[in-house]
Amino acid sequence: MPQLTAITTIEARLELLTGLRIGAGDAEMQIGGVDNTVIKHPITQSPYIPGSSLKGKMRSLLEWRSGAVQEAPLDKRAHDTAAGAVRAEVRRILQLFGTGGGEFKDDPAFAAEIGPSRLAFWDCALCPQWEQDVRGNNQSLVEVKSENRINRISGVAEHPRNTERVPSGASFDFRLSVKRLAGDGEDLLNMVLQGLKLIEFDSLGGSGSRGYGKVRFTQVRIDGEEAQERFDQVKPFAR
Repeated sequence: MPQLTAITTIEARLELLTGLRIGAGDAEMQIGGVDNTVIKHPITQSPYIPGSSLKGKMRSLLEWRSGAVQEAPLDKRAHDTAAGAVRAEVRRILQLFGTGGGEFKDDPAFAAEIGPSRLAFWDCALCPQWEQDVRGNNQSLVEVKSENRINRISGVAEHPRNTERVPSGASFDFRLSVKRLAGDGEDLLNMVLQGLKLIEFDSLGGSGSRGYGKVRFTQVRIDGEEAQERFDQVKPFAR
């Protein structure tokens, strides 16, 4: 297996341009309460963005861009049935995000080629200064948005519900790590930056088609060095 030669860290500020909803999966309903709450730290009750949400969104968007998307995450079979540039794209996705260990059993050469998953996403906590300012002004860290369904025939609003969101303007500390193995080129790091740019183009969390979850990455740093200009120039659909 290739040698681990470095671990690159990408850090940024993740800013909300619109309200963000990542659900908490409420176990119980309360009369008069909020129907859909956001995920919060169990001790501080501060909302946060799970690393799994960022990882899943980035992988999904990159798989759609590759042209090889399928119902399940891309795997060895998708790699083997693809060809040319699409196959190379699928291979990079598998190198970054990994694949099921069982797929390597009968093909050690493929296991050596793909190697371990390179990416590790961190949960994103609220930026301390933003949270301090909001709490200091006795304001809430979340907002409640009222929604309903319109009957197409009568025009009457039906099924009202209250949805909790983290408000526009909130900012989070973003961080991920990229393992660098002997033989890895800049194409893997470039794909990570393209994946982040795709999230900016699309949305994060639920209800993106209704305007939720529009975000941007600012103050981007790679291994502590300023990289915002490099990120701003990323064009994820350029070939």
